[in-house]
Amino acid sequence: MSDYFNETHQQVRLTARRFIETHVLPHIDNWEEAGEIPRDVYQKAGEAGLLGIGFPESLGGVGEGDVFLKVAVSEELMRSTSGGFVASIGSLDIGLPPVAKWAKADVREQIVPPVLRGEKISALAITEPGGGSDVANLKTRAARDGDDYIVNGSKTFITSGTRADHFTVAVRTGGEGHAGISLLLIDRDTPGFSSGNKLRKMGWWASDTAELFFEDCRVPADRLIGAENAGFIAIMSNFLAERLSLSIMAYMTAQLAYEAALDYVKQRQAFGRSVSGFQVTRHKLVDMATEIDVAREYTYRCAALMQAGKNPIKQVAMAKNFSVDVCEKVTREAVQLFGGMGFMRESVVERLYRDTKILSIGGGTTEIMKELIAKQIRL
Repeated sequence: MSDYFNETHQQVRLTARRFIETHVLPHIDNWEEAGEIPRDVYQKAGEAGLLGIGFPESLGGVGEGDVFLKVAVSEELMRSTSGGFVASIGSLDIGLPPVAKWAKADVREQIVPPVLRGEKISALAITEPGGGSDVANLKTRAARDGDDYIVNGSKTFITSGTRADHFTVAVRTGGEGHAGISLLLIDRDTPGFSSGNKLRKMGWWASDTAELFFEDCRVPADRLIGAENAGFIAIMSNFLAERLSLSIMAYMTAQLAYEAALDYVKQRQAFGRSVSGFQVTRHKLVDMATEIDVAREYTYRCAALMQAGKNPIKQVAMAKNFSVDVCEKVTREAVQLFGGMGFMRESVVERLYRDTKILSIGGGTTEIMKELIAKQIRL
């Protein structure tokens, strides 16, 4: 029903839908149990043109600047029913933009095209043990030594951490606070780099997540992304798109839970009739549908502002918080409507319910979003 999407958007949406139906849904339960997706899935996604959206054509991308093309594909990828799959296949969307925008030309041309083809995997490494949302106080240190940086420190909760080939790493090159942070591109095969085993998580099982360790890693200075000590600005500029993406994941997770519940209550019998015949059930589903629509449409409005070249920090933070609140409520109610079956691993709503929790943490916690909003409204 939305008028934000044109014919091109819909064609790409169908491509993404076919990709999910053909290459993902038949296997997603096994990938969830394995805790990762096969590497060849990245190549299949690259061949379908799904990884290059938002990146310049000169580097192998498509649709640079078309926010709604990205929205359409993101919605369809969530039809996988697995937030972990979407997080894994999309780790390039947070790891690669700084490289594509601010890395040196020869580094961009070497790194970006293979990632967009799905031949290599890119990840972002910011979060540190004990650091969490306090990005400005990160401890991983990069000391200049001639034509190299020597990197020491660690990162945690890194999506694609066990398998990514290239990491965009936030390091401290200067003094304390945000003014001393830089970004370095560090390859997996760099001596002194290592990653831990896959972390066991509540949700997003299909996403491999790990700790990273840097012990006297010697990184060429030409792998500096942007200017030295200007990395914090690059990190912050990346957050807007990431938070919009998380808002999409939230209302789509809710949408999938709602659809599953709607279908289930029509089939389930209780006290001699369909569960959908009870007023309390109908009203729950009406509330679910209403809140999902509001979350979706407000997120679309934020996307439209970004499409117009605005910087809607407040609105995107609001969209993320609202969509996540809706998602938490809808998935909870979906499990309730399923009854005991909703508690079973074979039920899709069980997975959606587990996957929901990380959405209020990733990309900036709900509390951090509220602080951003408070600053914008000058509280």
